Amino acid sequence: MSTNLIKTIMFISAGLFALIVIAYMIISKKMSKEAKHIKQLKDSAKQKGNSSDVRYQKAYLFYKKIPFLNRYVNKMRRRLEIINLEDEYSTRIQTAKIMTKALAIIVPLTLAIIIITKNNTLLMAILLLFEMVLVESIMSGMVDKIDTKLLKQQIDFFAEIRHAYHEYNMVEEAIYAVAQNDEVEVSRQAEKIYEILTSDDPETELEKYYDVAPNSYLKEFTGISYLTKEFGDRKVEGGSLYLKNLNNITQEMQLEILKRDKLDYVFQSLSFIAAIPVIFIEPLKKWAVSNFSFTNSFYNGKSGLIMQILLLVVTFICYILIRKIKDNGGIKDAYKDPNATWQAKAYKKPLIKRIVDLFIPKQGTKEYRKNVELLKDAASKQKMETLYINRLVICVVTFFVSLFVFMQIHNTAISYVYEQPSTEYDLISSSSDAISQKAMETTLSDNVYLNKLKGNNKITVENVETELRYSLEYRQATDNEITEAAQRIYDKLLIINKEYMQWFELLMACLFAVVAYYVPMWLLVFQKKMRQLEMENEVMQFQTIIMMLMKIERVNVEMILEWLERYSNIFREPISRCVNNYESGAWEALEELKNEVSFQQLIRIIESLQAAVEKIPIADAFDELDTERAYYQEKRKESNERLISKKGLIGKGIGFAPMIVLFVGYLIVPLCVIGLSAMTTTFTQMSSMT
Repeated sequence: MSTNLIKTIMFISAGLFALIVIAYMIISKKMSKEAKHIKQLKDSAKQKGNSSDVRYQKAYLFYKKIPFLNRYVNKMRRRLEIINLEDEYSTRIQTAKIMTKALAIIVPLTLAIIIITKNNTLLMAILLLFEMVLVESIMSGMVDKIDTKLLKQQIDFFAEIRHAYHEYNMVEEAIYAVAQNDEVEVSRQAEKIYEILTSDDPETELEKYYDVAPNSYLKEFTGISYLTKEFGDRKVEGGSLYLKNLNNITQEMQLEILKRDKLDYVFQSLSFIAAIPVIFIEPLKKWAVSNFSFTNSFYNGKSGLIMQILLLVVTFICYILIRKIKDNGGIKDAYKDPNATWQAKAYKKPLIKRIVDLFIPKQGTKEYRKNVELLKDAASKQKMETLYINRLVICVVTFFVSLFVFMQIHNTAISYVYEQPSTEYDLISSSSDAISQKAMETTLSDNVYLNKLKGNNKITVENVETELRYSLEYRQATDNEITEAAQRIYDKLLIINKEYMQWFELLMACLFAVVAYYVPMWLLVFQKKMRQLEMENEVMQFQTIIMMLMKIERVNVEMILEWLERYSNIFREPISRCVNNYESGAWEALEELKNEVSFQQLIRIIESLQAAVEKIPIADAFDELDTERAYYQEKRKESNERLISKKGLIGKGIGFAPMIVLFVGYLIVPLCVIGLSAMTTTFTQMSSMT
């Protein structure tokens, strides 16, 4: 073998060895965190034969197999996946934890409802249906807590980024170094951001991340990090511009955390106060009847049933409104495919599509544009056809439920006649067991004649009296006893014969259905009003974004508008139109945007952007943002205080409404009205006797 050939083989071997070493180092660096995580799991498994994580993993698989719970599991997964970013292990554990905690609340509550309302099937059914809404809100609240926890982790994460940036002086390396420190949720986000910044096409990956980022602050951090990596950092007032922008984002997060904490404090018991009255309907009824016997006809008759239904409707509406008022803008169900909803599947059916299209306004009409604007202003992700399917379903369900309720009211009135003792004692006094037993025997005796004579609307007292005279039971009775019994049975017959579905009840069912048809629209209007309270808060966030961008080189007005569009919520639609029309004429697009909005602070920003288009640099157009930073921070705090105060005031008014209806409408008013009526009747009888 020649010397040259040996040298060639040696060089090739050395090169291959070097490539292998480099590849090993890269793979080792990429897999270090996964290996660390696997090692921790193995160590944990050795120390604890059956750890809580393993139990939650098993619980997750168990919940997935149960058809009813499977729906809630999938819904939570879609929200938690946004936080955990492809970490299936953590997503399953968190989902199982939330499900377990929710079941620990719901199962005892369900048993309590069944025990309390075992004698009232209708009330039990309604409460169990209401409980389904309660389950969803409880789980949503638990996910919101995880979202707030992530936000608090970001404060520490950004503080560590500052130190790492001083050490490495490179954005991506600082992020990577901090991402390796611990296993908290924000570390997964940091790893994703590092992958984006070091990818071959960071702009495309950046846009993908914007769609799944848990909150706007991580979007801002990712965007600023990308711009700094691309255009470089610069010194501003003796410090790093990147770190100054990081500080601005941190201050925004601190304000948001304070706002959420205060909202949680204000609303921590309002949802419970709004929902709890329905549990006390049956106990309150039993207490009133046992202590005030004259209220028996109200609580066990159709008047009591009507008040129960009214209280349930008020409670349900107030609970939904409380949840919407408290909405803190946390993570939403962003992964849910709008085409996978039951409404979208139903709309694909030709017959249903044909029916729904009859109600949807034609495109281009004033009503269609009005509905589109309402959906946008309310920040609803519904499609037009989804909205109208919901409206039609609620309308039809309300109509048939109303008919069922009317029938149940009539049945309750008839059952009261057949089942309640026929009392002949003073209404205010209490009855002995002997009197009660005798009254019940009288009722059972009357029921025989009621079954025989009911249905004849032309019957008279004389007909009843004739029937009694020829019966075996009253053959030995005196004329006065027969007359009294005939009058009593006749009065009962009048009630039974008129308790049937009447034309005006059908009309009322139609009226309730029409009202229900507009309920989804009213909810959107309410949601729009709530979002308008946060206009000032959103514009102040715009100011922070502009302040971060205006000192970065190569940033122009169009880029600023794209950032505002990305982080906007209330003003998203007009800003999106401005971005789309920008290339046709920058000044004209901004002028059109200015005409579309009416909020004065946003108009000032638009005018500054117009000045930056043609006259002066961006930094000069917004110089007051930097000089008056402290003022804007204090104003932002004061704005948040006013927002929380307004929401708290509205929330307290709505939250205590069911409790007021329960004690005033269901207890105090019946006691007063029926008690006074009973006393008047008794005194009249006493006066006639004397």
